[in-house]
Amino acid sequence: MSVEFIGMLGTQAGSEIHPPSGPLVDKTYIRAMAQAHEASGFDRVLIGYGSVAPDGFLLASYVTQVTQALKILLAHRPGFMAPTLAARKLATLDHFSDGRAAVHIITGGSDAEQQRDGDYLNHDQRYGRTDEYLDVVKKVWNASAPLDHEGPHYKFQGLFSVVKPLHTPQIPIYFGGSSDAAIEVAGKHADVYALWGESLAQVKETLDKVRAAAARHGRADKIRFSLSLRPVLAATEEKAWARADSILERAKANHQKLFRFSANGGPENVGSKRLLEAAANGRVLDKRLWTEIAAVTGAQGNSTGLVGTPEQVAEALLEYHNIGITTFLIRGFDPLEDATDYGRELIPLVRREIARRESASLAAE
Repeated sequence: MSVEFIGMLGTQAGSEIHPPSGPLVDKTYIRAMAQAHEASGFDRVLIGYGSVAPDGFLLASYVTQVTQALKILLAHRPGFMAPTLAARKLATLDHFSDGRAAVHIITGGSDAEQQRDGDYLNHDQRYGRTDEYLDVVKKVWNASAPLDHEGPHYKFQGLFSVVKPLHTPQIPIYFGGSSDAAIEVAGKHADVYALWGESLAQVKETLDKVRAAAARHGRADKIRFSLSLRPVLAATEEKAWARADSILERAKANHQKLFRFSANGGPENVGSKRLLEAAANGRVLDKRLWTEIAAVTGAQGNSTGLVGTPEQVAEALLEYHNIGITTFLIRGFDPLEDATDYGRELIPLVRREIARRESASLAAE
């Protein structure tokens, strides 16, 4: 069972501990981040989505032009672009990137976030729309003749796209969302289901639920899993925890500037609620799953970490790999520096051990 590493790319310098600096769309920073991830051995880089953020399609296209082999994971929110157009845009990006494109479907877990772009469907209605959206996108990618479609959310006649993905049969679909509605749609459509960093027991519980949903569509053996974490590394465990404490204090100082909760005083999406529940169970879960940043920020995004030496964090990642995680989305609190450190100190350890295990397994057959 191989392993994939994904980083994350912003359009300007900043994190929970660094207030944003530089131009909002800082081409020099974007290029440096993309090239640092490529040099560090990351397979892909995630380009996020937000109702106030720069356009991800254009950013993805730029990244493919300043790298040679780094793959793209473009976050895309259904509902604000017709699925027929999205299918063509993604296929075109796949050509310009020489087959390096993948799409991360994020349906949206905040009513306020959705309404900024004019979407007033409720949570479950949004996932129903996503289901139909992905049905359409995949049909467009694979059609050999003009298509007609009429569903609850979309209707069109005589559509045929001459541009098809370089991937066969389709561009890889990653999928996020922790609610029951999300898991049902993921089971039907996702090539990779993505979840945030929880304890081993919580992750296994979710993997079992997603596999059961996939089985209902005859896809139990087709779906893979990604876990998002924030590694905090240092030469010794003591120094790593000292660094984590420093990160926590700086995040608290920046909290009011950088984070805003929804009107009800907390996050609406199930994934964030799960992280907050995990944080309520302790500062550290399992051996080194660090939850305090999630508690401080309201778990707005990937906010749980693994703290320790590179060897200790690699061991923790391998424990997740043992239960079925094949992709790790890792990003640091010092984004550029940490991406470089992960490539030098962490990623090679994990890859070597997994390669050793695969070789031993083949030898035993």
